[in-house]
Amino acid sequence: MLQSILLVGAGGAAGSILRFLAGFWLGKLNPGPYPWATFLVNITGSLAIGLLLGYLSRHQDQEGLRLLLVTGLCGGFTTFSSFTAENIHLLQQGQWNLALFYIFSSLLLGILAVWLGLFLAK
Repeated sequence: MLQSILLVGAGGAAGSILRFLAGFWLGKLNPGPYPWATFLVNITGSLAIGLLLGYLSRHQDQEGLRLLLVTGLCGGFTTFSSFTAENIHLLQQGQWNLALFYIFSSLLLGILAVWLGLFLAK
Protein backbone atom coordinates (compact mmCIF):
# COMPACT_ATOMS: atom_id res chain seq x y z
CA MET A 1 0.00 0.00 0.00
CA LEU A 2 2.81 2.42 0.86
CA GLN A 3 4.44 1.82 -2.52
CA SER A 4 1.12 2.57 -4.27
CA ILE A 5 0.72 5.80 -2.29
CA LEU A 6 4.25 6.87 -3.15
CA LEU A 7 3.74 6.13 -6.85
CA VAL A 8 0.49 8.11 -6.98
CA GLY A 9 2.05 10.94 -4.97
CA ALA A 10 5.14 11.16 -7.19
CA GLY A 11 3.05 11.12 -10.36
CA GLY A 12 0.60 13.62 -8.90
CA ALA A 13 3.37 16.00 -7.92
CA ALA A 14 4.88 15.83 -11.41
CA GLY A 15 1.45 16.29 -13.02
CA SER A 16 0.66 19.28 -10.83
CA ILE A 17 3.97 20.93 -11.69
CA LEU A 18 3.39 20.27 -15.40
CA ARG A 19 -0.12 21.75 -15.07
CA PHE A 20 1.25 24.87 -13.43
CA LEU A 21 3.96 25.32 -16.06
CA ALA A 22 1.55 24.71 -18.95
CA GLY A 23 -0.89 27.24 -17.53
CA PHE A 24 1.86 29.77 -16.97
CA TRP A 25 3.37 29.53 -20.44
CA LEU A 26 0.14 29.09 -22.37
CA GLY A 27 -1.34 32.04 -20.48
CA LYS A 28 1.60 34.20 -21.56
CA LEU A 29 1.23 33.10 -25.19
CA ASN A 30 -2.46 33.95 -25.31
CA PRO A 31 -3.57 36.32 -22.53
CA GLY A 32 -7.08 36.81 -23.99
CA PRO A 33 -10.37 36.01 -22.26
CA TYR A 34 -10.73 32.42 -23.52
CA PRO A 35 -9.16 29.95 -21.05
CA TRP A 36 -6.86 28.35 -23.64
CA ALA A 37 -4.47 27.00 -21.03
CA THR A 38 -7.16 25.00 -19.25
CA PHE A 39 -8.70 23.91 -22.53
CA LEU A 40 -5.39 22.65 -23.93
CA VAL A 41 -4.40 20.96 -20.66
CA ASN A 42 -7.76 19.15 -20.57
CA ILE A 43 -7.44 17.98 -24.17
CA THR A 44 -3.80 16.89 -23.90
CA GLY A 45 -4.53 15.21 -20.58
CA SER A 46 -7.39 13.32 -22.18
CA LEU A 47 -5.14 12.23 -25.05
CA ALA A 48 -2.46 11.14 -22.58
CA ILE A 49 -4.85 9.08 -20.45
CA GLY A 50 -6.25 7.45 -23.59
CA LEU A 51 -2.80 6.51 -24.83
CA LEU A 52 -1.77 5.22 -21.40
CA LEU A 53 -4.96 3.21 -20.82
CA GLY A 54 -4.67 1.73 -24.30
CA TYR A 55 -1.08 0.67 -23.67
CA LEU A 56 -1.81 -0.61 -20.16
CA SER A 57 -4.81 -2.64 -21.36
CA ARG A 58 -2.26 -4.81 -23.18
CA HIS A 59 0.10 -4.90 -20.18
CA GLN A 60 -2.04 -5.87 -17.20
CA ASP A 61 1.06 -6.59 -15.11
CA GLN A 62 2.04 -2.90 -15.03
CA GLU A 63 -0.03 -1.80 -12.04
CA GLY A 64 2.76 0.39 -10.71
CA LEU A 65 3.03 2.20 -14.04
CA ARG A 66 -0.76 2.72 -14.06
CA LEU A 67 -0.67 4.20 -10.58
CA LEU A 68 2.27 6.48 -11.42
CA LEU A 69 1.14 7.71 -14.83
CA VAL A 70 -2.66 7.40 -14.99
CA THR A 71 -3.76 8.00 -11.42
CA GLY A 72 -0.83 10.20 -10.43
CA LEU A 73 0.52 12.11 -13.44
CA CYS A 74 -2.73 12.48 -15.39
CA GLY A 75 -4.70 13.04 -12.19
CA GLY A 76 -2.34 15.80 -11.13
CA PHE A 77 -2.25 17.31 -14.60
CA THR A 78 -6.03 17.35 -15.08
CA THR A 79 -8.98 15.57 -13.52
CA PHE A 80 -10.77 16.17 -16.81
CA SER A 81 -8.78 13.28 -18.28
CA SER A 82 -10.27 10.92 -15.69
CA PHE A 83 -13.74 12.34 -16.34
CA THR A 84 -13.42 11.71 -20.08
CA ALA A 85 -11.95 8.24 -19.62
CA GLU A 86 -14.79 7.28 -17.27
CA ASN A 87 -17.33 8.48 -19.81
CA ILE A 88 -15.66 6.50 -22.60
CA HIS A 89 -15.85 3.42 -20.37
CA LEU A 90 -19.57 4.00 -19.79
CA LEU A 91 -20.15 4.46 -23.53
CA GLN A 92 -18.17 1.31 -24.35
CA GLN A 93 -20.38 -0.58 -21.90
CA GLY A 94 -23.48 0.71 -23.70
CA GLN A 95 -24.45 2.93 -20.78
CA TRP A 96 -25.34 5.94 -22.97
CA ASN A 97 -27.96 7.37 -20.62
CA LEU A 98 -25.66 7.12 -17.63
CA ALA A 99 -22.78 8.72 -19.56
CA LEU A 100 -24.96 11.62 -20.70
CA PHE A 101 -26.27 12.08 -17.18
CA TYR A 102 -22.72 12.06 -15.82
CA ILE A 103 -21.53 14.59 -18.40
CA PHE A 104 -24.34 17.09 -18.01
CA SER A 105 -24.77 16.74 -14.26
CA SER A 106 -21.02 17.18 -13.71
CA LEU A 107 -20.93 20.33 -15.81
CA LEU A 108 -24.10 21.87 -14.40
CA LEU A 109 -23.48 20.95 -10.77
CA GLY A 110 -19.80 21.91 -11.04
CA ILE A 111 -20.70 25.38 -12.29
CA LEU A 112 -23.40 25.74 -9.63
CA ALA A 113 -21.02 24.55 -6.90
CA VAL A 114 -18.42 27.16 -7.84
CA TRP A 115 -21.11 29.85 -7.93
CA LEU A 116 -22.42 28.72 -4.53
CA GLY A 117 -18.91 28.68 -3.08
CA LEU A 118 -18.27 32.21 -4.33
CA PHE A 119 -21.65 33.35 -2.99
CA LEU A 120 -21.10 31.79 0.44
CA ALA A 121 -17.57 33.17 0.72
CA LYS A 122 -18.79 36.78 0.40
